[in-house]
Amino acid sequence: MQRFNWNQLDQAGQQAALARPALADSAALAPTVQAIIAAVRQEGDAALQRFSQQFDQLPDNPLRLSQEEQQRLLGLLQPERKAAIELAYDNIRKFHAAQLPRDIEVETSAGVICQLKSRPIGSVGLYIPGGSAPLPSTVLMLGVPAQLAGCPRAVLVTPPGKPNAIDIAPEIIYAANLCGISEIYTIGGAQAIAALAYGTESIAKVDKIFGPGNRYVTEAKQQVSQDAKGAQIDMPAGPSEVLVLADAEANPAFVAADLLSQAEHGPDSQVILISDSSTLLDNVEIQLAAQLAALPRGAIAAKALAHSRAILTADLQTAVAVTNAYAPEHLIVQTRDASALTEQFDSAASIFVGEWTPESAGDYASGTNHVLPTYGYSRTVSSLSLTDFYRRFTVQQLSAQGMRNIGPAIVTLAEAESLEAHANAVRLRLAALEKAGQNTAND
Repeated sequence: MQRFNWNQLDQAGQQAALARPALADSAALAPTVQAIIAAVRQEGDAALQRFSQQFDQLPDNPLRLSQEEQQRLLGLLQPERKAAIELAYDNIRKFHAAQLPRDIEVETSAGVICQLKSRPIGSVGLYIPGGSAPLPSTVLMLGVPAQLAGCPRAVLVTPPGKPNAIDIAPEIIYAANLCGISEIYTIGGAQAIAALAYGTESIAKVDKIFGPGNRYVTEAKQQVSQDAKGAQIDMPAGPSEVLVLADAEANPAFVAADLLSQAEHGPDSQVILISDSSTLLDNVEIQLAAQLAALPRGAIAAKALAHSRAILTADLQTAVAVTNAYAPEHLIVQTRDASALTEQFDSAASIFVGEWTPESAGDYASGTNHVLPTYGYSRTVSSLSLTDFYRRFTVQQLSAQGMRNIGPAIVTLAEAESLEAHANAVRLRLAALEKAGQNTAND
């Protein structure tokens, strides 16, 4: 890790210390992904088959995973993993069930009723990364809120295994089934996003796409979300990241383990350590070296550590300010009175408080959602929640008295904006009410 002394840096140096890794080949990536999307839109399943052969070495991909194959794969599931998935499912469901929205109704003026209603999104596509690290935990993070919201259709896509197109981790199948998802397709990459956004002969279009992925998936999600004929997406995202704020009393072994747990995601992940103790930074460096040597994905983690940073601050208040400036995806606080310090953070996507709360807890089984904005987006974008699987809309109804009460103000405001037709729509009604009142009086 690169080390910096915050108080010895000028403004440019401080900005450089908090800079994210550049997104590689972004200019060249966009047209490549655009071409994949165009092919899927034009050729449908034929393009998906061609890309399966090209990228996954699969000459014949059945695309949809049959119920028979799902049952066969479930038979391979180890009992202890099944129990762990069930525990995680229960905790995630408890936390998200508490987020169920309620319709509201307010009488803003006499005779003027305004409502806010929530209804589930009709169809959602859940992208689950595969490859070297299949993520059944992500199935739960996306599938549980879709299930609780009552989305009529939830479809899951995940890259096929090699060399067999139906070689999907049984943990993914079991987590999907717990969430009531049986429509599963063995496709990945930008082509999977295109299929979800526009539909093919085998895969019906969805309204919104959720889930993390590599840079091709991320770019494809951005492109389809900008097309009115495409699909909406959950959130913008970049490489995964964690910031650990620790003081002299923190356990250096715990801190190092937390940094490595994020670094092993991929070589473009970034980990940041901030502390007011140079001794703590030294001890963490020692622990990183020792733990890294024992990790199966140590080579990946080492590449991530190469562009990660350790930052020494003069005090904890400065450390908090630096943390807020970075706006981390994951923030781990291992300090004295960590709970009180937590109230001072205003930009992290998900916060893990105290020495017994590793980021791994949120990734798997504490109950919170691990689908989070990265790359600084957490300043304005929130973590995934149950409300992301709903569409919200308003309803308003005016009685005759309501029109009398607010109609004149509407006319005045419409005239101020030179929108005569808006004003006239109200004037006609006010005139009709006045005439009706005169007739009633004459009777």
